[in-house]
Parts: sequence; structure tokens; C-alpha cells
Amino acid sequence: MSRFEGRTVVITGAGGGIGKGIASRFAAEGARLVLADRSDAVHQAAEELHAVGVQADITVPADVAKLFQAAERVDVLVNNAGIITISRLEELRLEDWERVLRVNTTGTFLCCQAAAARMRTQGGGGRIVNAASGQARQGFIYTPHYAASKFGVVGLTQSLAKELAKDQITVNAYCPGIVGSDMWSYNDREWGRLLGDYKPGELMAEWVAGIPLGRAGSNDDVAALVLFLASDDAAYITGQTINVDGGMFMS
Repeated sequence: MSRFEGRTVVITGAGGGIGKGIASRFAAEGARLVLADRSDAVHQAAEELHAVGVQADITVPADVAKLFQAAERVDVLVNNAGIITISRLEELRLEDWERVLRVNTTGTFLCCQAAAARMRTQGGGGRIVNAASGQARQGFIYTPHYAASKFGVVGLTQSLAKELAKDQITVNAYCPGIVGSDMWSYNDREWGRLLGDYKPGELMAEWVAGIPLGRAGSNDDVAALVLFLASDDAAYITGQTINVDGGMFMS
């Protein structure tokens, strides 16, 4: 099946993890891929997937412009890039607060702005899919900046969905739960340190045990939802935020 044959898909945060997993699924379905990441790992990912790789910081407008110039056109934008830090309130530095908001919310805004402009000049129509989080449903301890940034993505998604609907551009968001990745290795270590005397892997195992479907998510679980939202089958869905978390949050 080649749902995305002849379509250009831009994916941020695609140097590894969930972003690369999403890219792999789009590649398998015929998309022309443009991958972006702050890390130079994006070049290897692009080579593996026969894609265009752009090393870019999505918080820098000039880098965002470079990304979309490399893409030339854009039919689908997946704003997957995101970062997290974990800290007690009294130890949370302003620079960490601002950096998380810049990447997760401002970077998403800048890429939406650039993609929408391209889609409109192409004659309208397109898909924008934004990464939110389970913390866009319920903020968790020691991450007020991350929770704020992801709640912000949901508001951004809803507002842009209303504005871009007349151009037949849909805007939706996805909320991954626990997914095996470098980010979750960090989460396990730092939350485990602050919440109690957990050994590596113990806290995540405890949380996974509480997921109704009984397992952590995979890159493919997230990618399946993203590809659906980017497909023609989702043409009448916009302004929505959908959980992909095994039932961890039911709202």
C-alpha cells in the first residue's frame, strides 16, 4: 500500500526514536521524505531512508526557512521534535524552562507557520500533525515547563485548525504515552531519583504495569496513528488531540 506516493512529508525530530520510526513508516508507503533534527544523526537516518536530511534547530527562524526551502513543497508536516528536563521547582532554571517552551511550543508554531504558507501557495490542502504528550492531558510532578509546553501544543493545534480549515489544511495532535526511547531512559532515571530509591528500569516497569493494555508503546504504535491522521482517510478530522498510550489516560 502506497498511501503517500507523490507526497512530500516533512518530519522534525527525525534523527532517531519516535521521529525516525514515523519516517520509516512513511518511507514504506511511498512518501518523499524531508527529515530534520538538531543532531547530525539526521544525515544517517536520511541515508537509510533515501530521504533529504536537514540539520536544523526549529527554534531558529532561519533554520526553519532552510528546512522548508530544502523541502520545496510540503503535503504533510509532522512536528515531532521535543525535549524534556525533570527538576524540583526550586531547582528549575529559567533557561531550562525557556528552552523546553522554545522547542516544544515555539518550534512547533514556527514550523506550522512555514508549512501552512507553503501549502497555501501550492493551492491549499495538507496535513499538519503535532506531537503533544500524556502531559497535555495531565501535568506530572517535576515537569511544569514540559506540561505547559504540551498543553500549549493542544491549544495551538485547535486554533490553527479553525484558521486553516478554509484552505482544507487539517491540524491534529497526538499524545504518546510511555514509549521505549532515549527520552524515556532519561525519564526513568530522573523521576526515579526524585520519587524514591528506584533502580534503573524499576519506575518505568511500575508505571507500565498500570497501563490497561499491559505494555509500553512502540514507535510503530505512534506511527500508525500519525500516518492515519496524515492520510486521506482522516480528511474530515481536524482540531483533535488523540492519545496513543494503551489507555494510560482516558480523556
